[in-house]
Amino acid sequence: MTNDTPFEQIYNEFRTPVLRYLQRLIGAGEAEDAAQEVFVKVHRGLRDFRKNSRLSTWVYRIATNAAVDRMRSPSFRQEQPLGMDNEETDVFYDKKTPPPDVQLIRKEMSECIRGYVDALPPHSRTILVLSELEGFKNGEIAEILGVSLDTVKIRLHRARARLKKTLEAHCSFYRDERNEFACDRKEPTLKFHKKK
Repeated sequence: MTNDTPFEQIYNEFRTPVLRYLQRLIGAGEAEDAAQEVFVKVHRGLRDFRKNSRLSTWVYRIATNAAVDRMRSPSFRQEQPLGMDNEETDVFYDKKTPPPDVQLIRKEMSECIRGYVDALPPHSRTILVLSELEGFKNGEIAEILGVSLDTVKIRLHRARARLKKTLEAHCSFYRDERNEFACDRKEPTLKFHKKK
């Protein structure tokens, strides 16, 4: 696509992936409104779009900024339940169709892990979604976020480390009878205080 690409063509190409991306970041309830906001900004900014940037990264930068603004609002954390609230709960697994009981376990695991991803701070959450779920390369992420490649590598490393630490603290990972990767939530430990 070039700078002369009509808005309708851009909208048709990017609406579905941008909506999915926003759902992954801020949930289905907020994503539709945010997507409308994104495409209003794309339409308004199309004339000033720089040719030295890729159209896809420019659109995703606008979408990322819209999502991060919403994640930072005090009302967002109060209103949003943790976990996925759309159909894409099985994002951490391949698309082969396993037996129904395995599908249920995977869905529960995915929702559980997704809940911990959703609880990450906005920058950690955004960089993990861009890398792990949207499949962008580090250079593309740098362009989307408007930061250096080194910054992306550092943020991605920190976000993965933070998620790993959280998962290890709250989940027990093991291999099931089919030798497939599984996890259970750890029971919270009760702390008793001695009376003085």
